[in-house]
Amino acid sequence: MNNIKDQVNLNQKRVLLRLDLNVPLKNGMICDHTRIDKILPVIEFLLKKKSKIIIISHIGRPKGKIKKELSLKPICKNLEKKINKKIKLIDKNIFKLKKDDLFKNLDDQIIFLENIRFYEEEEKNDLDFSKHLASLADLFVNDAFSCSHRAHASIDKITKFLPSYAGLQLNSELNALAKITSEIKKPVTCIIGGSKISTKIKVIKNLIPKFDNIIIVGGMANNILKYKGYNIGKSIQEKDCDEIIEEIFFLSKKENCKIIYPEDVNVAKDFSGSGIIKDLKNISDDEIILDIGIKSINKIINIIEKSNTILWNGPAGYFENQNFAKGSFEIFKKINEKNKANTIFSVAGGGDTVAFLNSLNIVNNFNFVSTAGGAFLEYLEGKELPGIKALN
Repeated sequence: MNNIKDQVNLNQKRVLLRLDLNVPLKNGMICDHTRIDKILPVIEFLLKKKSKIIIISHIGRPKGKIKKELSLKPICKNLEKKINKKIKLIDKNIFKLKKDDLFKNLDDQIIFLENIRFYEEEEKNDLDFSKHLASLADLFVNDAFSCSHRAHASIDKITKFLPSYAGLQLNSELNALAKITSEIKKPVTCIIGGSKISTKIKVIKNLIPKFDNIIIVGGMANNILKYKGYNIGKSIQEKDCDEIIEEIFFLSKKENCKIIYPEDVNVAKDFSGSGIIKDLKNISDDEIILDIGIKSINKIINIIEKSNTILWNGPAGYFENQNFAKGSFEIFKKINEKNKANTIFSVAGGGDTVAFLNSLNIVNNFNFVSTAGGAFLEYLEGKELPGIKALN
């Protein structure tokens, strides 16, 4: 795969840059800047090389219809402030755009095309749409790993018509994921959470042969506790999971991978409660499991201490209430301690994990934090991602 960093002559070249700027918006205001901050290096790199940048991205799911509330305008304004450069947003119909229409003002360096999902051809991976997009530029750069599990026109078919390169962020993402899946420094541990075990089963099955420990926390762990015969009260759970859990334990035994689940828990009568730590056999019918307990925290910390590589996907509890954030915070604290000592390679990913790290402003305390959701999980499942395949 060609990396844009290795391209020597980018002077005045028109670069069609695919980014993922699908940030959460509320009343036109950006709620989380993480994805914007992550694309700054590729913008700065291309500006330094004196390229002309045409940015394509999407927000939300407009399903081929123009929706003003899903305009890229707030992102343009935000990026303008961050890089201190004027950015032009072109909302003209892409099909009516020609190469000569762009950069008429010699001072223009960055142009945004309006939300690419305003065109139904994007999600249909339409060949003619890709060809037309390609006609606007000299080369294509994909720096949107988080969209690369989608076979869409601006991710996949576009590569048929332009010299195509991986962006800096996409390259970093792939390198980080390679280090935890194929270039592993053992012992390697995965901490995996989330509410549904069925959505993560393919990830777990793919990682069991490669990992030494898989620690299951969050709502997923409730299913295991129930399977093991414990009362989980009113806790979040998924129905009909016994076969999945049996499969996990069978495969882990075969591959000599330890499955770790909570030994004690922090419970309350409701999500706004203060919490009380209980042994598994003492959970009442009217209680909800909202975090892991002290014994569980200490066991996980001990495993992290002995690990050289760690993947974290899913917080340990209902961190939105501070009373149930201790498990997640202690996990972070131990990983951070080993990071500072340079004795671990750490990757965190998934929406809730990133939200937890953002809530404490500690995103930068990992070797790599992935903002990708679906692409992150599909890569961990061992799937070939259309956007990556197209670049190769």
